[in-house]
This record gives sequence, C-alpha cells and structure tokens, in this order.
Amino acid sequence: MNKYSNHPHENHDHSHGHEGHGKHTHGVVDPSMVTTERGIWAIKWSFVGLMITAIIQVVVVWLSGSVALLADTIHNFGDAMTTVPLWVAFALARWRPSKRFTFGYGRVEDLAGVAIVLTILFSAIVAGHESIQRFINPQPIGYLWAVALASFVGFIGNEGVAVLRIKVGKQIESAALIADGYHARVDGLTSLAVLFGAIGVWLGYPLADPIVGILITLAIFHIVWQSSKAVFARMLDGVDPNIIDELRETASRVEGVKKVAEVRARWIGHRLHAELNIAVAPHLHVTDGHDIAKEVRHKLLHQLRYLSLIVIHVDPVEEAGEEFHRIIEHSHDGFPVHSH
Repeated sequence: MNKYSNHPHENHDHSHGHEGHGKHTHGVVDPSMVTTERGIWAIKWSFVGLMITAIIQVVVVWLSGSVALLADTIHNFGDAMTTVPLWVAFALARWRPSKRFTFGYGRVEDLAGVAIVLTILFSAIVAGHESIQRFINPQPIGYLWAVALASFVGFIGNEGVAVLRIKVGKQIESAALIADGYHARVDGLTSLAVLFGAIGVWLGYPLADPIVGILITLAIFHIVWQSSKAVFARMLDGVDPNIIDELRETASRVEGVKKVAEVRARWIGHRLHAELNIAVAPHLHVTDGHDIAKEVRHKLLHQLRYLSLIVIHVDPVEEAGEEFHRIIEHSHDGFPVHSH
C-alpha cells in the first residue's frame, strides 16, 4: 500500500519540456492564488457596472414612478450587493491553510453562494410587494421615453456583467461566480421587459406596468431556484459525473496502471480535490508504484486545469479497492468490539 498526494500550497517543482506546450511548472506558483486574483478582478468590475446601471435607473424611477422599473432597479442594486460576499470569499481564499483549517478557506466561497441566493430572494420579495401595491393603488407614470431608455441601460449593463462573470467563472471553475453571471444575463432580459410595460402604458393600459413588475418578480424567483440548486450541490460535495469519468479515464491510460478502483472528488471553493485508488502489478517495488502514482498525478494536472489536491492510493492488482482495506469486527484484549 502506498499513498501519494499533492497539496496546493506545497512547493512541488516539476518543470519539463513537451512538444506542443513547451516548458511548464507544477506547484511553484499556487494556482488558487492566480484564480483568486482573476475572480476578484471580475467581481470588482461587476460591482462598478451594476452600480452605474442601478443609479441611472434610480433617477428615472424617481422621475417616472414606474413600478416595473423600480422592481428592476431594486434587483440591480441587489445584484451589486451580491459581489460583496464573493469579494470576501475570494479574499479569504488567499489565506494559507492553518492547523485548524488544513484545507484552507475555499469553503467560504460556498457560503458566499448562499448569501447570493438569499440576497436575490430578498430582492424578489421586495419587488413583488411593490408591484402588488401598485395594483391596489394605481399611480400615473410619466417620462415613458426615459423608462424605455432605462430598460435598455439595464439590459446593456447586466449583459456586460454577465459576459464577464460567466467567462471568468468558467476559467476558474467558480460555481458561485458562474451562477451570478447567468443570473445577470436573465436580469438583462427582465430589464427589457420594462420596455413592454412602458409601451402598454403608452397604449392606454396603465396596469401593464405592475403586470410587468410581477413578471419580473417571477423571473427573479426562478433565478433563486436555479442558483440555489447549483450552490447547494457544491456544498453537499456534488460534482459533475463527467468529471469523475474524466479522472478515471485519464488515470487508467497511464502506463503501469492495471485498474482504477475508486474515484472521489469534491469542490472546495473553485478548486477540485480528488482521491483515487489505482492498482499496479504486485511484484513492483514501492519506488516503482510511487513513480506510477506521480505520473498519474502529472497527467491529471494536465487534463483538469482546476484540479488542486490529488491523493493517490496504490494497491496490488489482486487487492484493488477500499473493500480490501476493511477489517471485520473484532476485539482487542477485552476492549469494546470495533471495526475498520
């Protein structure tokens, strides 16, 4: 039995040349630090873009009294505020692991995802309340041209933020940032819905404005549902089954690997941690098994750029898998019965 692991904060210098991709190094620069910097950059500019969009819309809401635009504006302010927990999470991800938090602080990103979902939910409740109140107490709407213009501003601002968040989120494999990006994309479409409310009022249907406000509210609730599924799946250590297949197939192609028995993976923030049981020929020396494990790790780091920590358990092929490491229930010298 042999175990080989790579911790993201260890200094594993592994430089070499290959045709097609040249010289590279594993472990000298912590990849989580690079992705954290990229994430903070995306969050910063998302905040700026959404705040500018929301402030422009606030002015038009004050002039026009449009409840549909108010609902959209409330939501855009809420979106801007969702960048705060993400910013905190990426900042904490810079901290090095400690004896208490040996895996680092990547889980804070999952907590940030929960905070984002709750913020979006709150904005949906506020927008829905305001729309219903406008049904009960109708009010005239002015400056319809400004409302229509503000809807385009909302669309452009949200779409720009969506493109930025989704692109960077996929680059660094951040579920929270990707969810926030798709959320911004839907927000852009709901901003355009305000335009139809303005057109309805212009055609002589004043209830078109609160109707659009309620439709926007329903769209926000849908975002809450979709985003919560992604965020809570990460918190429960859910991974895409295709990732498990990719880990298994990559490891099995390494020379000397006779079988890949178990594969486990979990996300900690936007970095993937994996554990594999590989089987090798039983006559190999421990050093040979260790070398095979190193090559498996090397191949996996090339194949999955978001992989951070790899633990590889090496077994002889006739005892491949965790089932051979279980010890049946037994007792020692009169102590309570236990199993392993």
